[in-house]
Amino acid sequence: MLYYFHPFVLPFTLGAIVLFGLCIWKYVRWFKQFDRLQRAVIRKNIFSWRILAAIWESFREGILHIRISRKNLVLGYMHRSIAFGWFLLIVVGFIESHLTPTVNDSHPFWLAIFYRYFMHSHGNFPGAHILTTIMDVLLLYVLSGILMAVIKKIYSRALGMKKATKHVVFDRFAKASLWCIFPLRLLSESLSATIYHNGGFFTQFVGDLIPLDFALTFETTSWLLYSVALGTFFVSLPFSRYMHIFTEIMLIFFREWGVREKKERTGYTMYELSACSRCGMCIDNCPLNKELNVNNVQSVYFLRDLRYKKNKPEIADNCLLCARCASDCPVNIDLMAIRQQERNKRDLDTAGNYSYLDNVQPFNALGRVGYFGGCMSHLTPGITESMKAIFEAAGQRYWFMDEDRSICCGRPLQQQGFNQQAADLRRKITEHIKKSKITMLITSCPICYQTFKKDYKLNIPVVHHTEYINQLIQKGRIKLRKDDLKTVYHDPCELGRGCGIYKDPRQVLKATTHLVKAKQEGEDSLCCGINLGDSLIDIDQQKKIRDAAVENLMYKKPDMIATACPMCKKAFVHSTTLPVKDIAEIVRENMIPNTTAQTNPKKA
Repeated sequence: MLYYFHPFVLPFTLGAIVLFGLCIWKYVRWFKQFDRLQRAVIRKNIFSWRILAAIWESFREGILHIRISRKNLVLGYMHRSIAFGWFLLIVVGFIESHLTPTVNDSHPFWLAIFYRYFMHSHGNFPGAHILTTIMDVLLLYVLSGILMAVIKKIYSRALGMKKATKHVVFDRFAKASLWCIFPLRLLSESLSATIYHNGGFFTQFVGDLIPLDFALTFETTSWLLYSVALGTFFVSLPFSRYMHIFTEIMLIFFREWGVREKKERTGYTMYELSACSRCGMCIDNCPLNKELNVNNVQSVYFLRDLRYKKNKPEIADNCLLCARCASDCPVNIDLMAIRQQERNKRDLDTAGNYSYLDNVQPFNALGRVGYFGGCMSHLTPGITESMKAIFEAAGQRYWFMDEDRSICCGRPLQQQGFNQQAADLRRKITEHIKKSKITMLITSCPICYQTFKKDYKLNIPVVHHTEYINQLIQKGRIKLRKDDLKTVYHDPCELGRGCGIYKDPRQVLKATTHLVKAKQEGEDSLCCGINLGDSLIDIDQQKKIRDAAVENLMYKKPDMIATACPMCKKAFVHSTTLPVKDIAEIVRENMIPNTTAQTNPKKA
């Protein structure tokens, strides 16, 4: 005889079996699509101490949702109350059911889910009433989150979001069943409490308000509906946004083991696509949405369409690649890498014709640093001239790699999907750098900096000129005077969000001017709008984004705008009457002559 069974447990049980069967099938299929290097790095690190970091990160983000809370406390509470509350309901319910003495010591796995129906009295063990109270507290906790989710759907601004995500049919179906689960649990436990007086402080209070005849008539029906809601949610979960519940945990472990996105899509990309909860955090702050009201190309929709194989090239191309969405993403999905995967123009890509570089004689720069201005720095020559003056003042021997303007780092090609040509160019430039024997590579353009830092395989340090200048100041190799000008600093996307360089530029500016804050800065900085990422918006649209960035910088009424990107400088000079200068230019103007420096270190 099977104890503690009723046919209404079947929808829940079958749904759970389908859920785990589908998830295992999907995860195994995706893992088989990992490339050789991705599998190798997993084998290397799977039994390392990194697994502890993965467990902690899984708890922090998969259950507590700390990143969302840092961006939006109210939204963080909503997500945490549902995820953490449900997790604790499962854990405490399991403990409660297994501490309760049962017939023939029978504890079927569904007993904890339908405990109040099968157990007509409080568990006969010490502390049973305490666990009953805890279960009611947790149920209230989850219900508060469900209520907030309903409010968010009706009026998203109440939870600090201007726009809520537009969901597909699978998402709506799964969400409706999820929203039904916990109200039905409350109703079912309250009906049982009416009959058996086995509820907690909350469910018993509700149960005492219900007529006994009504409870006797509808108790079993209510538990059946609760089971159906659970089963429906489980079956729809693998096809909806709620697949992120398990996939985010898997992604965290892979990431801690060292797996990264590739230029081409692999099985790891599928984990990233399915780890997106479609929370919509990436919508509000996207410049295309905020300034242009273009609200169908954001990462939440881009990833959704990729997952369901409904992707459109224009969505992949219509993005500034400013990484604002990536900084807001609570799952840390590599959104920029996935964008560039979909821009891959393999059908148009050809072998790069860079034979002209073979005729360039490598400079013998043994013992010198290399300086790479970049294409945009040559269009704003005050930057390269300032760097030359700084090298001379510091007595630094250097090699100006692209002084004749004949070399590009390859990033523009890569951003537009010409990966083969970009790779060929990188190989050519890498050969010249290695032959030159420079000890360090310094760049002025953040685009070039990120490219040399992440895409080139160089065995020398790569630094941005703001990092290098800060080192010179700290070592006393250049002396600066400080003026009284109020200067605001604009964080370039590629330098800040792209490479995490926030501190060095500010330290340099504090040594030369009076630094004031922008309204949004650091990883929340606004894109200048005039970049190489988006090939679809026109110049007027770019200017709208640029003007919003300038307005953001006017928060403390500065006397001057400073940046560390030639493209940002070029964008801003046409939109404000304030002086706009690169940090290198400000340093050059504020240098105190150093009589001990070499007069011409480049040729020394």
